[in-house]
Order: sequence, then C-alpha cells, then structure tokens
Amino acid sequence: MAKGYIKNPAVEEEVIKAAQVIKDGGVILYPTDTVWGLGCDATNENAVAKIFEIKQREESKSLVTLVSDTDMLARYVKEIPQMALELIEINDSPMTIIYPDACNLAPNVIAEDGSAGIRIPMNEFCKQLCYKLKRAIVSTSANISGEAAPNCFEDISTEIKESVNHIVSPTMEQHSTGKASQIIRIGLNSEIEIIRR
Repeated sequence: MAKGYIKNPAVEEEVIKAAQVIKDGGVILYPTDTVWGLGCDATNENAVAKIFEIKQREESKSLVTLVSDTDMLARYVKEIPQMALELIEINDSPMTIIYPDACNLAPNVIAEDGSAGIRIPMNEFCKQLCYKLKRAIVSTSANISGEAAPNCFEDISTEIKESVNHIVSPTMEQHSTGKASQIIRIGLNSEIEIIRR
C-alpha cells in the first residue's frame, strides 16, 4: 500500500464501478490529478482504439498512461532511469515522464520510437483505480483532438460525454488541478528534456 494511501468509501464506490467498465473493455470519462480524461485499459489495444476514435485523433500519436506507483511503473518500462526515480521522489505537482523502451502496453499506446509517457497520479481516485485494476490506465484529455482540454466537468462537450461507457461522478474532481501536467523526457543515461513546464 502506497505512502499516504487513504481509504475513502465514496472514492471506493466510484473506483469499483469504473474498474468494472475498464475490465470489460470500455472507456470511462474521469477526473485525473490534472484535467478530465478519457481512460481505458492501457494494455487492451481495442479499448485504446476506441479512445482514438472518440478523440478523432490519429493512432500515430501516443497516449499518456497512469500507474499507481514505481512498482507498477517497472512493469511497463524495461529500465527506469535513476533520474526518473529521483524526480518522482521529490516531485510535488503532476509530472508525466516519457520513458524509453516501453513494454507490456498496447502497441497503440507506445510512440513510434518505443517510448511512453507515464505518470504516477497525485489524487486518491486515480491511485485507487490503478490499484484495483492492477494495470496501467490510459489518461488523455477529454476533448476532440485540437480543441481545448476541459478544466472541469462543465467544460466537457456533450459529444464526448455521450461517447463513453461510464462517467465518474464529478464529485471526484475536487483534487484535480485543472491544468495539464508538466512533461519531461528522460533518456537511459538520465538526459533530461523538458517538453512542457
């Protein structure tokens, strides 16, 4: 169990419902630690394809995934650079790291160069959802490609809401920042490139 893990009945109820939809290959609309996102099982190629279809986005573009902790991260990255572990340890705001040599994810999640953007979320709902599923979850902003990402539930278009299999209760968004995460690319030799601050 992760440090800071708190069991909350309201969160747990939402997690159980969302997890079942994801296990069944469905797509959920859910609040992440940043903005509202579209999510599915990141190891299910067909489920991931549904998200690309909803977003009207080319599959050549990779998707960010969420994992519960560094133990789960290790299942999807052949080698975690030491610098990444150090950043995760000290980081106090949502941070997506692009890792080289991703593995065990659906092919349409991984970028053409073999890398994948993965984040350990900083809110209870997403952490518990990853724990419940015991696998990575896709996390891509809940908008049509090219349109603005929704900062809150009210910003999400009807088209997006009607295209998913399940909508997580908006009460879960209270611990979202409403801003996209910073993105950092880290190489095997701990080279760092800041993609988005």
